[in-house]
Amino acid sequence: MLSADRPATRLATRLAFLVAGFGIACWAPLVPFAKARLAVDDGVLGLLLLSLGIGSVVAMFLTGVLSARYGSKPIIIAGGLGLAFILPLLAIASSPLTLALALAAFGAALGSIDVAINIHAIEVERAARRPLMSGFHALFSIGGFAGSAVMTALLSLQLDAFACTLICSVLMLLATVAAWPRLLRSTQTPEGPLFVLPRGTVLLLALLCAITFLVEGAMLDWGALLVIGAGLVSAAHGGIGYIVFSIAMTVGRLAGDAVVARIGDRAALFWGSLIAIGGFIVLLLAPVAAIAMTGFLFIGLGSSNLVPILFRHAATQTVMPVGLAVAAITTAGYAGILVGPAGVGFVAHVAGLPTAFWILAALMALVTVSARVVTRDHR
Repeated sequence: MLSADRPATRLATRLAFLVAGFGIACWAPLVPFAKARLAVDDGVLGLLLLSLGIGSVVAMFLTGVLSARYGSKPIIIAGGLGLAFILPLLAIASSPLTLALALAAFGAALGSIDVAINIHAIEVERAARRPLMSGFHALFSIGGFAGSAVMTALLSLQLDAFACTLICSVLMLLATVAAWPRLLRSTQTPEGPLFVLPRGTVLLLALLCAITFLVEGAMLDWGALLVIGAGLVSAAHGGIGYIVFSIAMTVGRLAGDAVVARIGDRAALFWGSLIAIGGFIVLLLAPVAAIAMTGFLFIGLGSSNLVPILFRHAATQTVMPVGLAVAAITTAGYAGILVGPAGVGFVAHVAGLPTAFWILAALMALVTVSARVVTRDHR
């Protein structure tokens, strides 16, 4: 069995995170092509996209059970291969039904690999006895940038969408095959329950993870509309804020392991969430675009290392098996991304988008006040 504390094992873990981020990002540029190919309206498209989320959530629950029995390695390999083989189907599905089925399968591959890579990362970090989780999550963000950029570049060359997906699939296959022999074999024990209802610390971790993912989803779906509605930028430049946010989050995660090693998890949660709250205040009170962009920067930097720390503490709780805890927390995070932005839209409709963002800042304050409770086993 490979040692968990080896450069090759850490490289394989990073490759797995890269594949997960790359895979989901490859789908985003294909959405307009799928809509045009099937000639569906926005309502039908929304239902089709929902099937991806349903497939992800179902797979996350199953992955928690399977990882407790067989470990994370086979699930990572299956998820990576699944993303590579199913992606081309998304470019050729000829009816809403076939696209919905393909998206559900693609979501299942994504959901399973998302849970499994975090379980694997916890094992690797535990063996290394130093923070590594932020760096792993940074590779997911980098994979997202790379996937979107590569797919967009290929499509801009007037290549057929199917050909573009085949090229991206080959890249994912190569990364998955390279990681395969270097991933850890199962370190899970076959004993223990197949399902445990989340409670106690796991519920708190899941809530905080949902909040941080909700903030990320809100920045993607509503950040541009906020600054455009405030008259700070034109419609053509509305996406700059999310670009600033994404770059800040990626940089924060690349530097996060060193920062957390120096100041500790508790201080990183406390000050990170506080910086994010400050970013919301700057963004919402900004009189000009430059200051608003500073708000996006602070939100990205502040929230960058919150999720990696929350996943780390899923490994230290004792109320349920680690694999099941990670599955519960990951599912809550997806719920924050999938359901949260819709909630922001409802609040925006009733009380205005700025009010919805003030509520996001208040929710982020829950992370601040929970920092001591979450990290109390690591004084």
